[in-house]
Amino acid sequence: MVEKALNYAKQHEEQFLEDLRYLVRQPSIAAQDKGVKETAEMVKKMMEDVGVQADIVPVEGGQPVVYGHLDAGRSRTLLFYDHYDVQPPEPLDEWSHPPFGGEVHDGSLYARGVSDNKGNIVARLKAIEAFIKTAGTVPVNIKFVIEGEEEIGSVNFHKFVEAERARLASDAVIWESGSRDVSGRPTITFGNKGICYIQLDCRGANQDLHSSRAAIVENPAWRLVQALATMKDLETDRCLVGGFYDDVLPPTAREIEMMEKNPVDEKETLAQLGLRGFLLELTGIELSKKLLYQPTCTICGLWSGYTGQGTKTVMPKEAHAKIDHRLVPNQTALDIFEKVKRHLAKHGFADIQIQLLSHEDPGQSSLDAPIVPVILETARTTYGVEPVVNPRSAGSGPMYLFNRLLGIATISGVGVGYYKSGAHAPDEHIRLEDYHKGIEHVIRIMAEFGKA
Repeated sequence: MVEKALNYAKQHEEQFLEDLRYLVRQPSIAAQDKGVKETAEMVKKMMEDVGVQADIVPVEGGQPVVYGHLDAGRSRTLLFYDHYDVQPPEPLDEWSHPPFGGEVHDGSLYARGVSDNKGNIVARLKAIEAFIKTAGTVPVNIKFVIEGEEEIGSVNFHKFVEAERARLASDAVIWESGSRDVSGRPTITFGNKGICYIQLDCRGANQDLHSSRAAIVENPAWRLVQALATMKDLETDRCLVGGFYDDVLPPTAREIEMMEKNPVDEKETLAQLGLRGFLLELTGIELSKKLLYQPTCTICGLWSGYTGQGTKTVMPKEAHAKIDHRLVPNQTALDIFEKVKRHLAKHGFADIQIQLLSHEDPGQSSLDAPIVPVILETARTTYGVEPVVNPRSAGSGPMYLFNRLLGIATISGVGVGYYKSGAHAPDEHIRLEDYHKGIEHVIRIMAEFGKA
């Protein structure tokens, strides 16, 4: 069964590529509400074309979820979580190829969202097609949950998951992301960090003023800078918000062993980033522990007054900052938000308005789940190397809704990207070889997981 599916995929590589190009040429920018609902309809049709029953499920206040299912009468069910929305393509002048052109150059496909996450959507659908066309069925029951707001923090996705608990029951979840590192190894993780994303707004006079008024009028930009300075100790990189670290869990001995076996490629990472060293001069296991097991507090954006060319002697009427906190078990986003509010009030900045823009709790799955050896063994067979295995990734996503709320083991690392794919950046792309390998990996996972 599996060999026939693999042969079918090999014989239809050109058509599978065209199917992906069809999807990436359609803009689906959640931040701008551009083409999102049209893309949901396209994804639904692509599901139906390969034999998956699909519905578009409205979500109150947000973009719809495309839900698909294929009941093959098997004892196990595998759920694929993906998202059809993409990041904005700006700055457009830094793209070498049109962001929604779906052009192929030198063995790579260029498009916004091709690695994050449309390439994985199509790869998973094509794996199912390969089984249906050669065997008339699939070796494991299949479910799809493909949302349209992941790139803006999945702000309404929890409503769908909470309302559809019974329908989402599964034995394992394959997460949306996955890529190969510099040595060609797929990176497998079992959890991710949470996020508490806030905006601070500080206001002064009711209009911008001549900068000479700074002698007698408080500048909201200076006030915001002072407030921010109370939140972070730069010498130790510690967040100074009261109680920020109270619920942080340290890594277990087993997790430390995993990180020691799969350390950060420091030399390659520094070269790629154009840096001479990491924060606090960290290296080795301490670098991995800081990356994966410590929460963060960082400024994502800061703006006020005149920032155009030349000079303008103005004192701004307001100042703003966007801050995100990446969270680890057992922190929760809403608890951190309340602690930040109390911190600002305690230090005399209660007048600064604070908004919670998005929030997701951290998620972590058991390393002993039955899907784990299946993912690892099929990765070895597909790529011919030992995969990189880490307890969690440093990024965020709504994984906690599956592994914590629904209690389903959720694994990330089955994907079509590689370390230079440039997700969220200009010239985002995937290598065609990785796309076809990603399809092969999914075929092998379905076959092995369905044997139980």
